[in-house]
Amino acid sequence: MSIRLCGVLIVLGAMGLAMGCGPARAQDVPKGKAAFTEYVAEQFRREMGGAAVVVKGPLRLAIGSMQANLDRIFGYCSQTTTGCEREISNYVEGIAQATKDRAAPPTREAVRVIVRTREYVAAAWAAMPKDARKLQPRELAGGLVMLPAIDMPRTIRSATPRDSDVLGLSTDEIFELGLANLRAQLKPLMEIATVAEAGQIGQISSDIYDSSRLALHESWSPLAKAHGGKLIVAAPATNAVLYIGDDAPVAINAFRLLVKNVWARTANPLSTQLLRWTPTRWEVVR
Repeated sequence: MSIRLCGVLIVLGAMGLAMGCGPARAQDVPKGKAAFTEYVAEQFRREMGGAAVVVKGPLRLAIGSMQANLDRIFGYCSQTTTGCEREISNYVEGIAQATKDRAAPPTREAVRVIVRTREYVAAAWAAMPKDARKLQPRELAGGLVMLPAIDMPRTIRSATPRDSDVLGLSTDEIFELGLANLRAQLKPLMEIATVAEAGQIGQISSDIYDSSRLALHESWSPLAKAHGGKLIVAAPATNAVLYIGDDAPVAINAFRLLVKNVWARTANPLSTQLLRWTPTRWEVVR
């Protein structure tokens, strides 16, 4: 899908990334951090029955042995009221399902590789016991890293060393399996991507793992070739990648502005980083 770079507000509305700019709804969702935290805690209590849900501080909840950080969802609800209640409901249901799924053994078919930020990894590690073993992320480019993950019925959770032990896989093997499963799941890039003409952007947002396509560097070669070797990409949301086939400064500046607007308004923000495809790796666009 391609969209004109001009008219950023029109583009934002056309992209359908749950950015929300309609009339206000969900007026009963509290605005303050403390009240918002208690509001979400009550949603967890209703969803999970007798589970212990404890407010640990503003935007911090303890749910059994898990910690829930509400920064992302609070930021989203602060930006827009449209879709806020829906996003809270999705978040609560996802965490509730994740607590049920934690006891289920991982399968090889469920292993994936996801692309996230260093900040995401730091927050996830902060929620874990200090002595917990952790799988180290692998650098992608800029502030983006690759992590092995387990695909669950309603959510995606980071893989752990225990998962590697259960599956009998080394760290290298779990990454290799996750990438292989990604390739098998995702449609070939050129089946869903269009060539972005001058003044247009391309959009890929048909799968929750679309941002993980950045981990499959070689798969972008045909699209780069179709753009004469000039391909600038960004993943402002976990389920979306945007790109242009123009590296002129004016085009890059307009693209950067668009990416920042999408990132600020989406319910699943990832990164505002712009990356340039090269035959050997992704390079940060300064």
